[in-house]
Amino acid sequence: MTISRTHLSIGRLATASRIDGLAALLSRYGLVVVIGWIGALKFADFEAYQIVPLVANSPFMGWLYHVMPVYTFSALLGVLELTAAVLLAVKPIAPRVSMVGSLIAVLLFVSTISFLFTTPGVSEPAGGGFPALSLTGEFLLKDIPLLGLSLWTLVDAARAASRRDVGAATPASPR
Repeated sequence: MTISRTHLSIGRLATASRIDGLAALLSRYGLVVVIGWIGALKFADFEAYQIVPLVANSPFMGWLYHVMPVYTFSALLGVLELTAAVLLAVKPIAPRVSMVGSLIAVLLFVSTISFLFTTPGVSEPAGGGFPALSLTGEFLLKDIPLLGLSLWTLVDAARAASRRDVGAATPASPR
């Protein structure tokens, strides 16, 4: 009976390990797809103008429209988002570089979460106001778990970089 319990435990650990690996892959590259897709859309006029109410009402970013046109800001934001996506994706070959992508993603999502508090119309009057959210509020709410994923990718890349450093510092054994 002990042997079969041991085999079951090993089997569960192997299954958990495979699921953990799949979860890590989906988390990192799902975030890459989301940020990349959103970044690519920033080059479309409709998207550039769709973010105007969010950015214009932000005390942190509203001033940017006084410095540059709507499309220029959107395109620059798109470049930043596409850069973050690429940097996140290179973790297997350049974990330190990937950490920079994670930091950019954290900055992006902290910024967009702030819109929950600065954009008029985030709460739904028909639902009695806060905590009932409008479509805009619901759209922004997703950035909370995306911020969590960005922080996770940062730690994941830091661990990978640390393992590389330890591996590089270990002297080769004589042959």
